[in-house]
Amino acid sequence: MPIRPAQLAPVYEYPDHLRAQVDAAPRAPGVYLFYAQDDSMPLYIGKSVDIRSRLLAHLRTPEEARMLRQAQRIEYVQTAGEIGALLLESRLIKELQPLKNKRLRKQRRLCSIRVSNGIAEIIDTTTLSGQVPLYGLFRNRRTAIEALMLIADEHRLCHHLLGIEKSAGRSCFRAQIGKCAGACRGDESHDAHSERLLEALAQWAVHRWPFPGAIALYERYGELEEYHVVDGWHYIGTYATQAEARLAPRMSAQAFDADCYKILVRPVLFESSVVIILS
Repeated sequence: MPIRPAQLAPVYEYPDHLRAQVDAAPRAPGVYLFYAQDDSMPLYIGKSVDIRSRLLAHLRTPEEARMLRQAQRIEYVQTAGEIGALLLESRLIKELQPLKNKRLRKQRRLCSIRVSNGIAEIIDTTTLSGQVPLYGLFRNRRTAIEALMLIADEHRLCHHLLGIEKSAGRSCFRAQIGKCAGACRGDESHDAHSERLLEALAQWAVHRWPFPGAIALYERYGELEEYHVVDGWHYIGTYATQAEARLAPRMSAQAFDADCYKILVRPVLFESSVVIILS
């Protein structure tokens, strides 16, 4: 039986009409936008710490090759660093709704779990203050309840105290079949139940805002400087000078955005980013 040669991966070439635009792109951080013939909305928005290299890398799949054939124009916006590129990409995708971007297209209105006096409750994160301990970022109330039911099964927690079922003044059915440790009928104290609940929820903890007020994350690339103002995990905006950053509005003007939170957690808590306390 003859041996077939290994199938070679297809080779794609950049369309001629885009080559000069790619060559003109900077080797610097920022965001790039592909536009089609009608120019009404972007086909795709992306970001990179090296815009030109990232544009050249858009030849890995047949889908990317097709998009490049559709594209007629490339725009880019340079930023002072990776944080700025991530935040700008997130904002532009939500504002411009590009056709090819599947994620980040909408500002998600999410739910989180809060524990108050030992009772779990599900709250909207839109007005998240950044100071109250919260657990999980869920698409809706139903998925938050499903998550609570999962940890209830794993840790023998009470549906009454989790707010999943209303208490009728008697022990829950799960206690009768051994799936609840019995906090609802006095087998364990509410304090003990609350402690076990918090331990179970710890894996989903939304990090508390570690500053007393607003901060600016500072980035610089060459002569370009940017100050990204954040207050209680709410991204306020990016400013060219520290003076402008200090005059920026505070948290009340912005809704909590889960995508921005995920972008900001690492530079705020875990990396050696330059942080300027604004208030």
